[in-house]
Amino acid sequence: MVLILLSIASILYFALQLEDKFKIPSPLGLIALSFFFHYFLHASPLFTSNPADFAVLVLFLLPVLLISDSLELTVQDLKENGLSLFYLSVVAVALSVLTAIFTADLIFADYHLSSAAVIILFAMVLATDPVSVVSIFSKFTLPHRLKILAEGESLFNDATALIIFVFIGLYALDGGAITFGYVSETSVIVILGSAVLGIFIGYLGLLVLKTTENRTAEIMVILCTGYGAFEIAEHFYTLLNLFGGHSHMHLSGILSCIIATITVQHMMVTALDKEALRLDADEEALQQEALNNKPSRKLITSLLTRIKTTVEERDRHIRTKEDIQLLAIIANTILFVAMAEIVDLKLLWQYKTEILGMFVATTIIRALMMGKFAIITNQTTKMTNVNFRWWGILTFAGIKGGLSIVMLMMIPPSFEHLQMFQAVVIGVILLSTFIYSAILITIITKNKHAFSLEMEAEQHNNN
Repeated sequence: MVLILLSIASILYFALQLEDKFKIPSPLGLIALSFFFHYFLHASPLFTSNPADFAVLVLFLLPVLLISDSLELTVQDLKENGLSLFYLSVVAVALSVLTAIFTADLIFADYHLSSAAVIILFAMVLATDPVSVVSIFSKFTLPHRLKILAEGESLFNDATALIIFVFIGLYALDGGAITFGYVSETSVIVILGSAVLGIFIGYLGLLVLKTTENRTAEIMVILCTGYGAFEIAEHFYTLLNLFGGHSHMHLSGILSCIIATITVQHMMVTALDKEALRLDADEEALQQEALNNKPSRKLITSLLTRIKTTVEERDRHIRTKEDIQLLAIIANTILFVAMAEIVDLKLLWQYKTEILGMFVATTIIRALMMGKFAIITNQTTKMTNVNFRWWGILTFAGIKGGLSIVMLMMIPPSFEHLQMFQAVVIGVILLSTFIYSAILITIITKNKHAFSLEMEAEQHNNN
């Protein structure tokens, strides 16, 4: 256990040093250092010696990643960009899977994959990694709406991809019939049910959150809220059976976790806004009192006390968010170390053609979907207009990550193409992390001035 702690802390430390001193995004540094550690310093696996335990570990780490990323979104952002995010994270993913069904034979002609196999494969490689996107964006100054579109799409895209993977792909792989009625009914039930459950758990978390001013306790409440929503959604059938429902239905843990966290985040942001207004009012009152010929010491003391309390409360909320982000970085480090352990370089080389074919195909499909989105946005006033620069950012923000590994672990061991799927998914994760990240950084760097002007215009419009 001590070796595991030292390994994770060392890898994360050097990855953050590479990010701070050489502007290398932390996901790239984490992957490179994880491979170096595994192949040159500690060949025996730390996390993946038992595949079943590794699958449990991945599912344990996933909610904290979702919670951290969800804290970056606000209800106001969702209201302003809801239609755009719905297209990017739901419509575009669904259309991408449909496109894949008709084009998969171009890449996997020798394997004669069923429609169910194609769906689960493409669902895995269409799922994006919000951690990588947020990490890259945090090093640059970009228009707020562009960041919301890219980061929000990465987050909600995961929920859609997993719903398609579990409720359509695995369902069909197990012999279930995919009909329009089944897909429509399941999608509505899972999405609405998960959202309602997430809001309900989120409000329960808020009630508990109001009972404490302790920062550590506040972190625990937020984590329990996100994890609770995730667990209840994934085992929703247990809750139904307790009330005599006799059902096997479960909801989307990812979507419930996201919605629950955003609900808590909304109330935290609302509280921070109120504190900011109160702080401004108290500062103004303090200045007015200081100008009086005979200022009231009692009033000044009262105002200073209130200002101190407001600042401390605001700082507590900010530090709570930072602490959860730290937990997410540690979780991501564990995932990358685990991925380095399960990577078989010989297997990747064996399936290099399939990996490259899948990488190119998913890149083209994503570029087309983002291009279609750009065309739509430029024909309506209800969505944020997307220009060529933004199209490039949105296209290459599709970096793959932890959720793809989670889904990989959910495929039945008896599946005949499992080895090939493992190689393709891990290969695409590696290629997208390095190639997409490099392209993203290049696009942002070359268009710094244009993005600065867009930011100024955005701020002017908001004022």
